[in-house]
Amino acid sequence: MAQSSTASARDERIKEVSSLRKALIRPELGGMCGTVIVFALFAAFAGSSGMFNAQGIMNWGTVSAQFAIIAVGACLLMISGEFDLSIGSMIGFAGMLIAIFGVTLGIPMWAAILLTFVICLALGALNGFIVVRTGLPSFIVTLAFLFILRGFTIFLPQLIERKTIIGGIREAAEGDWLAPVFGGKVLTGLFTWLGNQGIISTFERGNLAGQPVVDGIPMLVVWAFGLIIAGHFLLTRTRFGNWIFASGGDAQAARYVGVPVARVKIAMFMFTAFCATIFAVCQVMEFGSAGADRGLLKEFEAIIAVVIGGALLTGGYGSVIGAALGALIFGVVQQGLFFAGVESSLFRVFLGVILLFAVILNTYIRRIITGER
Repeated sequence: MAQSSTASARDERIKEVSSLRKALIRPELGGMCGTVIVFALFAAFAGSSGMFNAQGIMNWGTVSAQFAIIAVGACLLMISGEFDLSIGSMIGFAGMLIAIFGVTLGIPMWAAILLTFVICLALGALNGFIVVRTGLPSFIVTLAFLFILRGFTIFLPQLIERKTIIGGIREAAEGDWLAPVFGGKVLTGLFTWLGNQGIISTFERGNLAGQPVVDGIPMLVVWAFGLIIAGHFLLTRTRFGNWIFASGGDAQAARYVGVPVARVKIAMFMFTAFCATIFAVCQVMEFGSAGADRGLLKEFEAIIAVVIGGALLTGGYGSVIGAALGALIFGVVQQGLFFAGVESSLFRVFLGVILLFAVILNTYIRRIITGER
């Protein structure tokens, strides 16, 4: 009887957490709430302007996919406890390398793409190596690379072509076997059938008469979904995912239990560079040119998407799904302002406001997790 009473007594060493607090510490909560609010607002104020027809959905879906590709890499890196401020410069640098290799030097486009990936991954590894070997904050190291890469992105085309924009990429990629993996479209037959059935709109005049206004899903969107799924699986279903959380939560404690913290962090810097390069290749294939100004501010947009998605700035906590929802919010708002007839420059105002609220929310969540007052 005494043993039963003792067992049933509450252990004062165990801190009980309410159901509400358990829900609040889910990383995706902020992204989910933000997504619902944003969709509700634009459904009310821009729903009649075509924002949610096939073409409108493809517009903000493609923009969201752009944010999502770089947000996945930034998310895993931030969970591991580091930042990369060179993402945007890496995008511009990678695009310029493809143009120089494939157009100026005449290298086959598949080789230009692969060579660009190798160089950018090596630069990502260099970023990580400097951080883990010197102990310098990743903020400082990657800020330096932001300027270094942007400087080369402007200098190289001026040195070789006497200009900062190199075109002809689409022509150089014709007949290439790898280029469509980044610049093609999928499910074109399905969308043609949907147009014939009157399910989606078709062009009424000109050479495109009778063809659907949306003729397929860009590979950019396919890459975004693929990276989101792969990143979520890596983070939540593998031992390496546990290492990422451990490296960002308490690196020294992680080392004590055998986690290769340095290797994890370097791998995450390389993965961030990989995502930035995918973005760059998809972008140059879409526009058919590379410009020295491509990728400006993308590093901050990626970080904001991750923060909205629930990742803590201190590392060790976050969600790829949350980051994807943050990217979706960005895409919907950026295009939704246009459909609602609002000045597009207010998008930057939105970024600042939502970042502030996301940081405040994340600080509150951190206090819940750590038990701070």
